[in-house]
Amino acid sequence: MTTLPAADWLTRPDLAVLVKAIGAKNARYVGGAVRDTLLGIAVKDVDIATPLEPQEVMRRLKAHSITVIPTGIEHGTVTAVLKGGPVEITTLRHDVSTDGRRATVAFASDWQDDAARRDFTINALYADPETLEVFDWFGGLEDLAARRLRFIGDARQRIREDHLRILRYFRFQARFGSQPADEEAESAVAELAATLKGLSRERVGMEMMNLLGLPDPAPTVARMAELGVLAVVLPEADVAALVALVAQEQAQDVAPDALRRLAALLPADVPLAESVASRFRLSGAQKKRLALAAGRDGGECEARALAYRLGVEAALDRLLLTGQPISALRDWDVPVFPLKGGDIVARGVKAGPEVARVLRAVEARWIAAGFADADVPALLDAELAGGAA
Repeated sequence: MTTLPAADWLTRPDLAVLVKAIGAKNARYVGGAVRDTLLGIAVKDVDIATPLEPQEVMRRLKAHSITVIPTGIEHGTVTAVLKGGPVEITTLRHDVSTDGRRATVAFASDWQDDAARRDFTINALYADPETLEVFDWFGGLEDLAARRLRFIGDARQRIREDHLRILRYFRFQARFGSQPADEEAESAVAELAATLKGLSRERVGMEMMNLLGLPDPAPTVARMAELGVLAVVLPEADVAALVALVAQEQAQDVAPDALRRLAALLPADVPLAESVASRFRLSGAQKKRLALAAGRDGGECEARALAYRLGVEAALDRLLLTGQPISALRDWDVPVFPLKGGDIVARGVKAGPEVARVLRAVEARWIAAGFADADVPALLDAELAGGAA
C-alpha cells in the first residue's frame, strides 16, 4: 500500500475541520496535491473529491460555520474559504457528452468512474484524508516514478473530449515528463493538433503562458514545433530565440518569466507583438510590455539609460533578449531628473518651447554623465552656453 509522505499541508487544522464537516469517508484528496506530495514538491492548491452532491456539501459546511462559495456548482464544484487557503470540493462525475471544448457531466458515486474521466494517469491519484492511502486505478504511481506522462485510456479519445489537453500534455511533459516521451501520446497530439483551432484564443494563451513560465520550456516547445502543434497556436514562433533567452536567464541568474519567453518566440515586430497579445487576450499592461520587448533592435545598449527610458522591467527584457549583461541594474533604482522648467526660466530663458528643448538637452547630458545630480548645474550652464560640459 502506498501512502502520502509527511507534508505541511496535511497538518493544516482548517483542512481537518473541513474533512470532518464533509465526513472522512466522503472525502479524498485528488490531483495535483497528491501528485506533488509524492514527488516532494510544495503543494499550492488542495482539491477534494466527494460522492456527496454539491447542495449537500454546502449544507454540511455551513453547519460547521465554514464559508462556501458555489464557484462551479453546475459542474459539481464548490469552494470552501479557509484560513490556510481555498479548497475546491467537487462531486464525483462521469462525462455524458463532450464536444472538444466543454463536457456535459452527470454526478457519479464510484471513485474509479471519476478517475477515468481525468486526463493523465499521474493526475488521477486519490488519497484518503485519514489513512493517507493512495488510490490508483490506471498506473499513475508507476508513471510518476518513471516520470512518464500518459493519457488515461485511449489518448485520441481523451483529446477529442477536450482539445486543450494537447497543450496540457506539453505543459505536464515539460514539468514532470522524461524522454523518450510516450509514443501514443505524441502520435495523438500530432494527429489532432488542428483541433486546437476550435478553442478560444484565451484558453490557448493561458496554457501557453503556463508552459512558458516553467524552468526550461525550450525543449518542449521545440517538440511542439516538430509535431506540428506550435504552427497551429503560434505560427510566428522562433524556438532558437527561446533557447538563447533561457540560456541567458540561467547564466545571469534571472527567474523564469513567461511574457519575456513569449517575446523571445516572436520576431522584433511591434505590430505583430500587439496582435499576438490581443489574440491571447493578454492584459493591457502585458500587451504594452510585449510591444516594448519587440522594439529591440539588437544593438548594444547602456543598461541604466535604457531602464531610465523604458523602466527596469522592459530594460531587463531587451537586454536579456539581445544577450547583454544586466548587472548594472541589480539593486539600482531609476532616479528622478532633478531639473524643472522653472529652474530654467529662473536662468533667463523665456517660458515656452525653448524651456522644453533645454530641459530635454540637459536630461540627455545627465543620463550620459551617469545620472549624477551634483553635475546638473554645470550641465545646465554648458547647455545655456552652447558648449560641452
